[in-house]
Amino acid sequence: MKDDQGRQVTGKVRWRRFAVLAVPGFAVTAALAVALADGALAASFAVSGQEFKIRAQSMEGDGFAQYGGVDRNARGKLLPVAVTAIKSAKIHSLCQSVVTTLPMIGDISLQLTAGGGSKPVEAENLFIDATQMSGDASFKDIEIGRDASTLNKGPANAQGLQDAFGQQAKRIEISDVRQTAWATNAGTFKLSGLDMKIGLGRKECF
Repeated sequence: MKDDQGRQVTGKVRWRRFAVLAVPGFAVTAALAVALADGALAASFAVSGQEFKIRAQSMEGDGFAQYGGVDRNARGKLLPVAVTAIKSAKIHSLCQSVVTTLPMIGDISLQLTAGGGSKPVEAENLFIDATQMSGDASFKDIEIGRDASTLNKGPANAQGLQDAFGQQAKRIEISDVRQTAWATNAGTFKLSGLDMKIGLGRKECF
C-alpha cells in the first residue's frame, strides 16, 4: 500500500524492537513509580500475572497512535508495554488464548474465537498494552518519532509522556496479526460469532 504521497509504507511490526525505542525513559523502575504517582501514566486496572495471546487474519482501523507505557499488577510490579490505540477497528477471524497452570491439575486453556465470516469483531477506542506483535502492516499519513504527549490522531486520551517516542497514522491495516499482551481496553467491543472453550492442556492461538 502507498501513502498519499505515493510512497510505499509496508513492513513487519515488531513490538519488542519498538519498545527499545519507545521505553528508554521508562527504564528505571523508580522513574516509572514517580510517573504513576504523578498521574502521567494511566493504570486503569491491575493486570493479571499472565500475558495472553491474540491472533487475527487481519485488522484495520482509523485513528492510530502508539507510544510507550506501563501496566501494574496486583503485587505492584511495573510492566513496560507498547500501547497501541485505535479510534475505530475491525478485526477478522480473532483468536484469543491464555493458559493457566494449577497445582495438581496442570495446564488449563481458555480460548476465545470471534469475527469469522462476513462479520468481523468491531471495537471503538481500543487500547492494547502489548509486549510483542508481528504482522504485515500498512499505514496512511504516518508520523514516526512524534512526541508522545502531542499525539492527536488516536482516541482522545491516547498520549504518552512528554519527550517520549510516539507514532501515529490516519489509518492502519495489518494482516496475519500475532500479539502477546498484558491488557486490552475498549469503549465498545462487539464479538460476532463468539465461541469460548476451556480445556486441559496447552491450546494457544499460536
